[in-house]
Amino acid sequence: MDLAELGWDAVWENTFTPHRQGGLEPARVVHEDKLSYIVVGASGDRPAIITGRLRHLCPRDQDLPKVGDWVAVRPVPGESKGVIEALLPRRSQIARKITGRGTEAQIVVTNIDVAFVVQAMDSTFNARRLERFLVMVLEGGVRPVVVLNKLDLCKAPRRMISEAEAVSGGAPVLPVCAKTAKGTGRLREILGPGLTAVFIGTSGVGKSSLINRLVGGTLQPTLQVRDSDSKGRHATTWREIIPVPQGGLVIDTPGMREFHLWSADLGLDTAFPDITELAQDCRFRDCTHGAEPGCAVRSALEAGALATGRYESFRKLQAELDEVDRGRVEQERRVRSSRPKTSARHASPEDDGGDDGGEE
Repeated sequence: MDLAELGWDAVWENTFTPHRQGGLEPARVVHEDKLSYIVVGASGDRPAIITGRLRHLCPRDQDLPKVGDWVAVRPVPGESKGVIEALLPRRSQIARKITGRGTEAQIVVTNIDVAFVVQAMDSTFNARRLERFLVMVLEGGVRPVVVLNKLDLCKAPRRMISEAEAVSGGAPVLPVCAKTAKGTGRLREILGPGLTAVFIGTSGVGKSSLINRLVGGTLQPTLQVRDSDSKGRHATTWREIIPVPQGGLVIDTPGMREFHLWSADLGLDTAFPDITELAQDCRFRDCTHGAEPGCAVRSALEAGALATGRYESFRKLQAELDEVDRGRVEQERRVRSSRPKTSARHASPEDDGGDDGGEE
């Protein structure tokens, strides 16, 4: 497969130069199963494993190769497999906090250009959930596009589209129907040669059906939504990169039963541009938009210029992220305190902290 079709460009090539000089080949991770991978490069696809050295350099799961990553592979002579020796720096990623009380990130996909955030135009539509997904996508440096699927089931499409536009933060909102193909042509227009898109959303919203429309076949398995509660069953249990005939790549992801934000230094502000703009007029620069005097956000809320649900969603996500930040700081503190301290008798001259006679 042509590397350009996989998203390779001159910038990637420049980054890869030292690896190529060492006899390695560039490839992209298209499937991951613990520490076993399938990678695709100019010579086709092959199974691959990582070296012990790379495993040592990646103590956290989030640092290991993930679907979408570009890696440096050394082919195994006489065999149709390879060994991953290096991981190229990621341009973007979509991550969430691991479930439970841990404070580690779980990487969903990497090196994504466009994220199609899918919701169904039925009773499961949830503006607050949409805001949460948009924060995650924007924080990872990915362009979001809101896709409202199952247009054929919606009795008031204009109202639902307006609700989505009100919380989209300026991202395009596309009503489509995977069943009839209505509106799916706009997805093809957004996804072009060399670009990678991911479909994310909860189970049953039709991500796999939309991908099947894009690729012109039934590559992704689909399951019927339960009539009792309109909830979907998981059809995708792993992530895989799929080429689109018209150009570009798409990635399906498992429906997310639980989704906890991992980080949003920029994503929260970008997903809530209305609140970010109001906050510029707050009296205090570090205003949390709670009970502080002179809060422009609270004033807009009280005046009816800011929807209560929108404000409460922002505050909830803000509090969740603050809690995650505190957990990360505490975890880093525990890690530092658990490291053995070097005694003075074993310290090297460079580490003895003495005065070397120089000036600062």
